[in-house]
Amino acid sequence: MISGLYQGQDGDSRLALRVDVDGARPTGRVSGDLFAVAGATTSYVGSFVVSAPEVREGRIQGRGEFTFATPMPDVSVAISGQAGTAAVAGRTYQVSFVSPYFRSVLLEQDSVVGAVPFVSYRTGSLPGPTGSPARELTVASAYAEAGIELTLAEPGVIPVEGSGVDLAWDDAELHHAMTRHFSTFADAAAWRVWLLVASKHVGGYRGIMFDYNDAHQRQGSAVFYDAIKGDTPQAQRAQLRTYVHELGHAFNLLHSWQKNLATPPQPLGPDGGFGDLSWMNYVQNYRPGGEQGYWAAFPFQFTDAELVHLRHGFYRDIAMGANAFGTGAADIAPFEQPVEDHSGLRLELRAKDAYELGEPVIVELKLSYAGEPRTTHGHLHPDTEFTQVSITQPSGRTVLYRPMMRHCVDTSPEIRLDEGNPAMYRSAYIGHGRDGHYFQLPGEYQVRAQYIAADGSRIVSPACPVWVRFPVTHDDHQVAELMLGEDQGKLFSLLGSDSPFLRSGNEALDEVVDRYGHHPLAVYARLVKGLNAEREFKELTPGDRLRIRPPDLKQGIEHLTAVARDASIDNITLNLAMRRLARAEARQGDLARANAVMDKMVATFEAKGVNPIVMGQIRRQAELTKSALSAEAS
Repeated sequence: MISGLYQGQDGDSRLALRVDVDGARPTGRVSGDLFAVAGATTSYVGSFVVSAPEVREGRIQGRGEFTFATPMPDVSVAISGQAGTAAVAGRTYQVSFVSPYFRSVLLEQDSVVGAVPFVSYRTGSLPGPTGSPARELTVASAYAEAGIELTLAEPGVIPVEGSGVDLAWDDAELHHAMTRHFSTFADAAAWRVWLLVASKHVGGYRGIMFDYNDAHQRQGSAVFYDAIKGDTPQAQRAQLRTYVHELGHAFNLLHSWQKNLATPPQPLGPDGGFGDLSWMNYVQNYRPGGEQGYWAAFPFQFTDAELVHLRHGFYRDIAMGANAFGTGAADIAPFEQPVEDHSGLRLELRAKDAYELGEPVIVELKLSYAGEPRTTHGHLHPDTEFTQVSITQPSGRTVLYRPMMRHCVDTSPEIRLDEGNPAMYRSAYIGHGRDGHYFQLPGEYQVRAQYIAADGSRIVSPACPVWVRFPVTHDDHQVAELMLGEDQGKLFSLLGSDSPFLRSGNEALDEVVDRYGHHPLAVYARLVKGLNAEREFKELTPGDRLRIRPPDLKQGIEHLTAVARDASIDNITLNLAMRRLARAEARQGDLARANAVMDKMVATFEAKGVNPIVMGQIRRQAELTKSALSAEAS
């Protein structure tokens, strides 16, 4: 056997060579990364892969695909024992065997006190596919079977300062934890990744891959103990899958049904990707058979295509902190209506008649049934990635909206759409994401959405025009500049944050409120400032302690009261703001005012002429909120 990682050097050029032609699950490929050595520094030059080499008695030859132009694309490797030569791009390297693993990554794992990290699972503990050997699998050994070495740093436990606090994390707190933690790292590509084991997420998710719109992405993930805890074999199995799945995103692996959105696009597996027996699929969406069918057939491994990516993906496409996740800001084709559609579902996008330049672009998604009642899942918001949104800009370029964070939803609650519940609605802020601001120029945009239903059907909305007006007055220009900064976009995505890394964004929003409080866009600055003030904020300190900032109820009430009086924001956002205002009033000790806010919410939507079915839902929501706040107060 000759497969494994080899290294060699020719003068100022160093080669990391991966030979993968025998051994466990060989992909029949040879690949490598080239680096330039200058004094005490080493810089990345490029990568190559030979996808169909000729292999004969330790000699491997074939035409390589390179990330750079070379007049000599043929690659030749000769291995004898644990050494050999490699001719690549006109240079010859003397190479030596380094490791049976193709790549090695440092995994640093920290857990918040009370959240118990996963250790291992015995795959034979529960029924599985015939032919899949029973073995003790850790996260590291699961990746080792794929040819990737995970070296675990000393795990840390993060203590909590204070008691009686809510340990449910939101995206803003996780974003701050990541930026605080990674401040000890260089802003460069590196084979290292951070995993935070937290208690729970406010959205009930099992895991998140942190996914920012800067130049250094895919560096960390979080898993949420409360959603996957337990000592039963079923719980241990679920924990293993969640950990491997979230770290897979850090290696730039997309969900099984999204691989056609990669750059370059990859073909989807069976049933539009839902038939993949992979760590990267969702258990409950596997076809055929759902969760039961998945576990009955899953051999606890990556698919062949994923294996090729992990072992032979170009350096910058896989190293943490290098190329962006998935498609980047590359052009895509606008979503097209299916040639045939028997799904019985209809998707619509709704937007305001026009937006001011700098105004957060919030759209409403509506999923309804057409004809017979239908049952599907309720993940309509694009942050959960069962819904994608494409934006055709005034220049004609079409890009994919990509959220800052990728929420992995391992549960899919069923929603039945019928006469009593004809549609479900979600509002989504799509003005800013991983690629920055999407609506930076005045003009006409065309926005489309695609919803992937529970049965794998892809429901595409008609195009929704979004108009962004030219600023007219001096104040319009000034406010637009203050609203369109990168940090401001992140704050809108996160609904506010205490992070010092976003200080300039908070200062700009403060200026909008203080100097231009009369301007129509000031309501959005107040919304973000109010929502952030009303909640507690968790801060992971440089000393790896968890400090809790209590809610600033006075400031939260001041800002949210102003928002509740403004009729310009969309209904779903207004609903959120008024419920949070009621919570702030109750926590300040005035339950009567809290109940009055809920009564005002019902009256506001009645005056707007909301349809009777939705109005009934709002009334029930108001009463449930009153009951919950009363119980909390007692």
